[in-house]
Amino acid sequence: MLQGGPAPRVPSGEPTGPISTVVLAAGEGTRMRSKTPKVLHQIAGRALVEHAVHAAFGVDPEHLVVVVGHGREQVTERLDAVARDTGRQVATAVQEEQKGTGHAVGCALAALPAGLTGIVLVSYGDVPLLDSDTLVSLLTEHGTAGNAVTVLTSELADPTGYGRVLRDADGSVTGIVEQKDATEAQRAITEINSGVYAFDAEVLRDALGRLGTDNAQGELYLTDVLGIARGDGRRVGASRCSDPWLVEGVNDRVQLAKLGVELNRRLVERWMRAGVTMVDPASVWLDVEVELARDVVLEPGVRLRGRTRVAEGAVIGPDTDLTDTVIGAGATVIRTHGREAEIAEQATVGPFAYLRPGARLGANGKIGTFVEVKNSDIGAGSKVPHLSYVGDATIGEQSNIGAASVFVNYDGIAKHRSVVGSHVRTGSDNMFVAPVTVGDGAYTGAGTVLRRDVPPGALAVSGGPQRNIEDWVIRRRPGTAAAEAATEAKEAAAKESGDAEQG
Repeated sequence: MLQGGPAPRVPSGEPTGPISTVVLAAGEGTRMRSKTPKVLHQIAGRALVEHAVHAAFGVDPEHLVVVVGHGREQVTERLDAVARDTGRQVATAVQEEQKGTGHAVGCALAALPAGLTGIVLVSYGDVPLLDSDTLVSLLTEHGTAGNAVTVLTSELADPTGYGRVLRDADGSVTGIVEQKDATEAQRAITEINSGVYAFDAEVLRDALGRLGTDNAQGELYLTDVLGIARGDGRRVGASRCSDPWLVEGVNDRVQLAKLGVELNRRLVERWMRAGVTMVDPASVWLDVEVELARDVVLEPGVRLRGRTRVAEGAVIGPDTDLTDTVIGAGATVIRTHGREAEIAEQATVGPFAYLRPGARLGANGKIGTFVEVKNSDIGAGSKVPHLSYVGDATIGEQSNIGAASVFVNYDGIAKHRSVVGSHVRTGSDNMFVAPVTVGDGAYTGAGTVLRRDVPPGALAVSGGPQRNIEDWVIRRRPGTAAAEAATEAKEAAAKESGDAEQG
C-alpha cells in the first residue's frame, strides 16, 4: 500500500518540455495459452501493442519507447513494421527479467536520453481501446493542475483485479493500493487505477531509484511512485475516464474477444453516423484502417479487413470478405472473397468470386459466378461471367470471355502472361495457353485451345470435325448401365422406325 505524505505544495506553474511515451509490453501473457506473445494478438486488424502505439502517436511524443521481454524478436519485428508504415520512430527497451512495472519503466528510461526532461507518459501494450483523445485529456489535466504525477482512473462496478485509488477527505489522491495488498475496506473502492500515468521526468527518475519490494508480489511497483512524490510534497492528481472500456486490459482470450466485439461495435457505429448503411450491423466486421464513403451499403455478413477502401454508393455483400481491396463508386460485390484487388466504378463482382492479389477490374466490368482472378487486368466494360480462371492476363475493353475458360499461365517452372484485346468474343471452354495474344475484335470458337497468337478480327478454332464411333459403349462397356440404356434406346428407335414404315 502507498503511504500518504504531507499536503502537497501549491504548484508554481504548469510542467513544460517535451513528451516521451513509454508503452509496457514485456509480459508473457500466460493466460492466453499461446505461442504468440500476448501483445501480438489482434483485434480489428491490429495487434494489441499496435493499438497502444497508434494511440501514443496521437500525443505527438518526441520519444516513444516500447518495453519488450517475452517474444521480443516477434514484437520488435512488428514494431519495426509500424515504424516503416507510419514514418515514425519507435524505439525498444528490453526487460530481461519481469521485476514489476517500476523496473520496466526504469528499463525504458535507460533507453531514453540522459537527463530527459518534460513529461513521461506511461501506458500498456494490452489496453487496445485506449485512444489518443483520452491520453491528451490526461496530459491536459497534468499540465493544468501542475501535477508531478497524474493517474488515469475510472469507475468500475466490479473492480476486482485492479489497483484501487486512495483519496483523502478533500478528494486529493494519496496513493494506489494493489488488489493483493488491499484491505477489505480498500477493495470496496470502485475507482481503479488504469495503469496509465503522466509523470514529470525528474520526479519519475528520482522515485524509481527509491522503490522497494515490500509487497505481496516482491516487485517494484510503479504505483509506489505516487506515494513517494506525495511524501516529497509533490502534487499527485487524477484524470477520470468516464468510459471504462477505454482502460480495460486483455489477459486472456475471453477478454480479447470481448474487447474485439466492443471495438467493432464502435467502428460500425462511427461509420453508420458518417453515412454508411448497414443492414445488419451486428454481422458486419471492420478493421480500424478501413475507409468507407457515404452511401456505401454493407449487407449482412460483410468483413472488411486491412486497408480496404470503398467509394461512394458501392454495395458490398452479403457474405463478402475483402482485405486491402479498393472498391470504386457504385460498384457491387456479392458473396466474394478478395485480397489486394481493385474494382473500378460501376463494376460488378460475384456471387461466389475469388479475387486474388493483383486482380483489377475496369469500370462497368464484370467478374461473375465462380470466377477466380489473379494478377490480371480486365478492361472497362469487359466481362468474365461464369466458371473461369483468369491468371496473369491482360484483357482489353468491352471483351467477353466465354464460360469455363482457363488462362493456362504456368508451365511447371515459370508463369507466363496472356493478352486479349478489346471487343474480343471468346467461346466457352477456351484454354489460353500462355504466352498467347488475341488481337482486337477477334472471335474464338467453343472448345478452342489457343496455343498461337490470333490476329485482329480473325476467328480461331482448334480440333477437327466431330466423329461419332457407333455402338462403342455397347461393344466396349457391356453390362454397364450406360450400355443397357443405349441398347434400349436403339431398340426403341428401331421399333419406332419399323412401325413408321408399316404405317
